Amino acid sequence: MKSPRWSIFLLFFFVSSAALNAAEREWQTLDPTGRPHARHEAAFVECEGKFYLLGGRRIQPVDIYDPKTNSWSEGKAPPVEIHHFQPVVWRGRIILAGAMTGKYPHETALPRLVIYDPATDEWTYGAEIPEGRRRGGAGAVIADGKLFLVAGIINGHWDGHVAWLDSFDLMTGKWKQWPDAPHLRDHFQASAIDGKLYAGGGRRSSAKTKETFKLLEPSLDIFDIASATWTTAAEELPEPRAGTFSIAHDGRYLVAGGESDRQQAAHDQVHAYDPLAESWSELPQFTRGRHGAGIVFHQGALYTCAGSGNRGGSPELDSLEQLKPYP
Repeated sequence: MKSPRWSIFLLFFFVSSAALNAAEREWQTLDPTGRPHARHEAAFVECEGKFYLLGGRRIQPVDIYDPKTNSWSEGKAPPVEIHHFQPVVWRGRIILAGAMTGKYPHETALPRLVIYDPATDEWTYGAEIPEGRRRGGAGAVIADGKLFLVAGIINGHWDGHVAWLDSFDLMTGKWKQWPDAPHLRDHFQASAIDGKLYAGGGRRSSAKTKETFKLLEPSLDIFDIASATWTTAAEELPEPRAGTFSIAHDGRYLVAGGESDRQQAAHDQVHAYDPLAESWSELPQFTRGRHGAGIVFHQGALYTCAGSGNRGGSPELDSLEQLKPYP
């Protein structure tokens, strides 16, 4: 029979371990050497073991984070202001597609792909996007050797929401139109899991009717590439919002951060959709809510950086957060 003192020790041990594990499941703000440029409506993406913060309002240099040294360095600025886009990585290069340029609320869609090569620190223009299919605030994802552009908005934040789905064959350079998605949306990011595209969150931005933040889209649309068919998940996003950023990892589709008409502060929630369970779950919340940013997975941890801390364009953030280990 254990003594009371031993029982108290075991209780203390388990409570302390539980507290430690809980702490390990919280986002932590890192203190790196150097700082990136504060920005929002930008991209944050991993390529060859380093993280790249690109674009956003105004023309700013690329900021490069090395997780091995916990330090930032600076790369070249892009040839044009580029914002409201989801970056994709293809053979060591970062492709920016479905993007906007210019000022609110009549931003215009970029007519070409814009490409950054981390190895040479050089920017180039890629293929032209078909004139009748150009838009910004679109989801962009690579699957089956193709770059897919999902939904978006034609006329900045004013009007022209589309449910288009287009693909660009990265080997042949040919564009193809696919069936429209069930729902219109912009200001979101897509992901690909096992031959299917996932498009969740976002809104129908409408500065024209003074409803820029209001017309949120809670549905999750899923496209099966093999059968070229769309379905809509039975469960909606638990906390509808736009300006979200996404990543697919461990078979789940993550929807992070965002903004809405319901609160001034940017959202700090991170939700994960499990295609097998056909349900959403909630991950630990960011230390600082943000929208118009990005999320990265690298060596067992999630990272997020930059974005806006409130609904709209300010304050712009430069903080870097880490969730380790990944839940």
